[in-house]
Amino acid sequence: MCGIGLVVSSSAQPEQLLNDGRLLVGDLLEALKRRGPDTMGKHTICLPTRFEHNIKKPMEPDGDMLQTHERNVQVILEFLATTLQLRGSVQICQPLKDLHENVLIYNGEVFDGPVIESNENDAQVLLDLLGDCCSCLCHAGCASMDGCTCLVSERDSKIHISVPEFLSTIKGPWALVFWQAKSGILWFGRDVLGRRSLLIHWPCLNDQRLILSSVCPPFDYSKSTSTLFESGIFEYWEELPCGIYSIHINAGAIKNIAKRAVKHSWKNAVLIELIGWKRDCIEPPPEHLDVASQSACDDLQLGRADLSVISTLNAKTSHHVQVLASLQESVRRRTSNISEYWKEDVKSIHAPLTTELKMETPFAILFSGGLDSMILAAIADQSVPSHWSIDLLNISFEGQTAPDRITAIAGVKELSTISRSRRWRLVEIDGDPSSLPELHGHLLSLICPSKTHMDLNIGTALWLAAQGHGWVTENSIRKEYKCKARVILVGSGADEQCAGYGRHRTKYREGGWKALEREMQLDMQRLWKRNLGRDDRCIADHGKEARFPYLDEDVIHSLLSVPLWDIADLRKPPGQGDKKFLREIALLLGLKTAANLPKRAIQFGSRIAQESNRRNFGSNRAANQASVGSAVLHDLRKT
Repeated sequence: MCGIGLVVSSSAQPEQLLNDGRLLVGDLLEALKRRGPDTMGKHTICLPTRFEHNIKKPMEPDGDMLQTHERNVQVILEFLATTLQLRGSVQICQPLKDLHENVLIYNGEVFDGPVIESNENDAQVLLDLLGDCCSCLCHAGCASMDGCTCLVSERDSKIHISVPEFLSTIKGPWALVFWQAKSGILWFGRDVLGRRSLLIHWPCLNDQRLILSSVCPPFDYSKSTSTLFESGIFEYWEELPCGIYSIHINAGAIKNIAKRAVKHSWKNAVLIELIGWKRDCIEPPPEHLDVASQSACDDLQLGRADLSVISTLNAKTSHHVQVLASLQESVRRRTSNISEYWKEDVKSIHAPLTTELKMETPFAILFSGGLDSMILAAIADQSVPSHWSIDLLNISFEGQTAPDRITAIAGVKELSTISRSRRWRLVEIDGDPSSLPELHGHLLSLICPSKTHMDLNIGTALWLAAQGHGWVTENSIRKEYKCKARVILVGSGADEQCAGYGRHRTKYREGGWKALEREMQLDMQRLWKRNLGRDDRCIADHGKEARFPYLDEDVIHSLLSVPLWDIADLRKPPGQGDKKFLREIALLLGLKTAANLPKRAIQFGSRIAQESNRRNFGSNRAANQASVGSAVLHDLRKT
């Protein structure tokens, strides 16, 4: 996980704005530093451009005119980056620059597509490959394709591949800004699902700068929530929609920069399919209409899932084989090749690890003991040596009595039955409700531009869980513990793809299978705005990287190949019909108890929602009457 930022300003701006700009850059760096604790850097580019020329305007009613002569000014690009290095054998410091004056700031992971060797850092490889991309203006929408010299080049040479074509080959989460020096084009964007945060401030009357950042600067803790809303800070920033964008900086003045921004289409059929999120089989054939279909795995008795065994079963399990294989590969990608030089006891990344260090996994799992996190834990168990310990991070605001704490304890017991040699370390993280008001200023800056009570509750739970400071019980002794893992596996995307929300059942009841599919499609297409940016910012604030195995491109593709009536059968009661397909995957993994657990969102399972409702509305009933899920925070009480 890294923090990236860009400030595009002009030397023609008033001095006061320039002073404010310098302060903002410092504030941005301070926020970005929490995301990338290993290295921090800044790189400035000054570009001459003509900003004013022979402007005449009336000064007085008598018609006297003022003429402003042509003058050269500078467009200033300030690249900011902090790095949490999880790959590569040599430490890097962003912004990265090459011999051709190209500049890259990058936050993400390449899990497939461009070849990254185990000892290489993906950001450095991406800069090299982006530097080879064609710099013709036609690729940025700045010129006609007619007569473009790159069109007659040999495509298989890969020398003249465009930036959008190259970025479309990446599988994995990313957000980046790339300055292509030869063309004077600024490229920026987020991956097709928006798994990495990137906020944007478009130039406006009060602030003419273009600003990109992984996170907004910290809020003034002393200000009330209503004062923050009145300041307009939640409108100042926007979540940048997923996609690839370009601006031809050399084409004119900064005040017109927003009008020159071009959004580019993805150049990969698989990514285009993910955007559309459509499946072929939505409504079941007649033989499925009258009775709920029997589970393909009802009689299956397996411990650790063995695909060679599963593949010998009847044809009804073929989709289970495909999806389970894609999930296993997704988890493997996200738990392997994590650089270990950050460990305090390792003086060099080439130094041998001690036996104790070798037993510590570099990743943890956000863990409620529910269906989604249990599946991730069971599959992660297959991905790393059995003598390694795995940290399971559980957050509760009601001590040992919160539903998620109860299911987490039970979940560890069930995991121990399918993997007896594994050391499962349940990290019990207890949130203190009385301390939450003190955190609101910081947490509001992390969830911004999101601004509902639900956003704050979820963000708070994720932020405290990612901190990893809690209690573990070993040999009947409960002691304080701090999780050092810098990668956290999160189950986001499972509910959206497998009909896990209560509203899915409502849509099915009101409009049948097609209505259910439309609601799930809508959930997936707005996941970047409603969930992923916020979650990324809250987890990354501790120098941790969130990874989402259920949102791997291949996992999504494999789930879309499954008929909707096999994904979920909402004719069955909660805990059975919702996420039916994942429940069958859990059975394949030997998780009989987890396979029957009902869906429970983190804000309810951890009990933070109930605490928030009492504090801000007086009771859960009053909160429900106020539609707390979508209620905006401007009336948040400072108690």
